[in-house]
Amino acid sequence: MSANEGTRTYDAVVVGGGHNGLVAAAYLARAGRSVLVLERLDHTGGAAVSTRPFAGVDARLSRYSYLVSLLPQKIVSDLGLDFRVRGRTISSYTPVERGGRATGLLVGGGEERTREAFARLTGGEREYASWQRFYGMTGEVAQRVFPTLTEPLPTREELRRRVDDESAWRALFEEPIGVAIEENFTDDLVRGVVLTDGLIGTFADAHDASLAQNRCFLYHVIGGGTGAWDVPVGGMGALTDALAAAARQAGAAIETGHEALRIDTDGHGAEVTYRIADGEGVAAARHVLVNASPQALADLMGDTAPEPAEGAQLKVNMLLKRLPRLRDRSVDPREAFAGTFHIAEGYQQLAAAHAQAAAGELPAAPPSEIYCHSLTDPSILGPELAGAGYQTLTLFGLHVPARLFARDNDAVREELLKSTLAQLDAQLDEPLADCLATDADGRPCIEAKTPLDLERDLRLPGGNIFHRALSWPYEQEGTGRWGVETRHGNVLLCGAGAVRGGGVSGVPGHNAAMAALEGWR
Repeated sequence: MSANEGTRTYDAVVVGGGHNGLVAAAYLARAGRSVLVLERLDHTGGAAVSTRPFAGVDARLSRYSYLVSLLPQKIVSDLGLDFRVRGRTISSYTPVERGGRATGLLVGGGEERTREAFARLTGGEREYASWQRFYGMTGEVAQRVFPTLTEPLPTREELRRRVDDESAWRALFEEPIGVAIEENFTDDLVRGVVLTDGLIGTFADAHDASLAQNRCFLYHVIGGGTGAWDVPVGGMGALTDALAAAARQAGAAIETGHEALRIDTDGHGAEVTYRIADGEGVAAARHVLVNASPQALADLMGDTAPEPAEGAQLKVNMLLKRLPRLRDRSVDPREAFAGTFHIAEGYQQLAAAHAQAAAGELPAAPPSEIYCHSLTDPSILGPELAGAGYQTLTLFGLHVPARLFARDNDAVREELLKSTLAQLDAQLDEPLADCLATDADGRPCIEAKTPLDLERDLRLPGGNIFHRALSWPYEQEGTGRWGVETRHGNVLLCGAGAVRGGGVSGVPGHNAAMAALEGWR
């Protein structure tokens, strides 16, 4: 394909400056390739950004994505990233009322303390022993599966041999995760805590025959080979800022305010037509890597777009003057909110919420989980806020598919936010509203995003945070060698919709770069 007059020519053009696109650009530039990154917005980072969402308030929140587990240390080391994470001292706290008494389950703070918390809640040792056995199994699977994410796709049988545990393979890869949960645990609250890892951004029941919940569960327990979810120091934007710096240092050109309009390819060379404020331009390249959704890729190529996978979450960011007091006086709020604070996430509650949403109704008791990043990383708060005891809260609501917001997004958002916070208030000794900070205009520091808001703001089809349903991390028909290939030999998908995509991992970016480099070789 001959370049048009005035066309700029590179070895590779990366469409989209989200974290995966930046990973790909950095790897390719470090390999000596000339690289251009075209980003539609006026900044890089995509959904992995830190922003100050509240007017006049010096709090830099991870606005969309917020925790790190799936980012391989290999990528951090290979690219020499100035980026750190901090582990959370508490894994989770789940409040509940038992026998008319406010209590809960605190997981973390050491093995003996966790054992005692299980015994207080369940009245014996059995449930904790099951917990240790179950997560011992997932830990073994994590150590075997996680390293494969940055290797060419194994076949199903190759991965099965690598797991080397038939009962674990059956529990995670073949039977609905609800079977394993019910076989291993008897307490409804404990069952619910385990199940939540299969429902983040995934609208499914514990026994869904599609096993969508299993795939979601798998990605949530294999991260780093341990399953630990850590807080990015400086907020999620610290990662994408470090990636952009690494790509530029290696020689990549990153141009914001450049929206890709079309990709033309003959399989050997390609041209990307893009729009800027005062016109259009064309960039030619041997390879084009698309850090966008499969739907966006299809639109750019003039292909028929696949049906979007429906998102199913409510995302709420808050800033508090102080953490609220809890009805369960046995736990310090600074510990309860330090990990994942589960709300209305008992096993039966999750089943009821799914059934109601599947029937077209908002859940009567919306399930959600909350994270307080500022307890682990106070650097995201300005000195005055941190000194005064302010804290951030991020709430992630489950089982609210995009279809529920279609009739009136604004009205349903407000209705759902009110009922979700009511579920939280039921576990507090004071209303959350009394703890909310206010912005420079006197408004409460709280913002909520529905799947339709994410579709509008971030171009996530259907508001799905994974771009499409998560895939098994092994070779299937049409997946290609790295899971990033498309029907066009020199056009690669390096966004979350690639095989082994989803979450803040950089894995699709790494794998697309490896596929492109193999193509050159």
